Amino acid sequence: MENIMVCVTKQRNCQRLIDYGKALMCDDDSIHIIHVTGSDYNFLGDSEENKALEFLYEKAREAGADLTVLKSDDTISTLCSLAKDNEITKMVVGASGEAVDNGGNFLGELRTKLDKAVELIIVPSER
Repeated sequence: MENIMVCVTKQRNCQRLIDYGKALMCDDDSIHIIHVTGSDYNFLGDSEENKALEFLYEKAREAGADLTVLKSDDTISTLCSLAKDNEITKMVVGASGEAVDNGGNFLGELRTKLDKAVELIIVPSER
C-alpha cells in the first residue's frame, strides 16, 4: 500500500499535480493533498486566495483526498514531518523555476532532508 502526498501551491495549475498523484494510485493506496503557506499569511483578507483554496479543496475531494493547509515558516521541515507522520511513500511536487535540482535550491534541500524511504517525484512544469 502506498501513501502518496501531493504538495500544492495556491496556483490553479496545481491540479496537474493532484491528477498526477491520483494516477499513481492503486486500489488500497491513500492520497494526501498538502499546502504550506507562511505563518504570517492571512487567508481571510484575500478573496483570490479564498477562491484558490476552494478550487484546491474541490480538486482534492474529487481525488478522494483531504486538503491540509498549514502555516509554517519552514516549508521543507513541515513537509518532511508530515511525510514521516503519515508514513508517506511517494511525495509529488512540481518542478520549481530553478533549472537544476541541487542542494542549493528548494528541491535539492527537500531531497536532502526527506527520509530516504520516500520517493520524491518531481513533475515537470507545463510549457
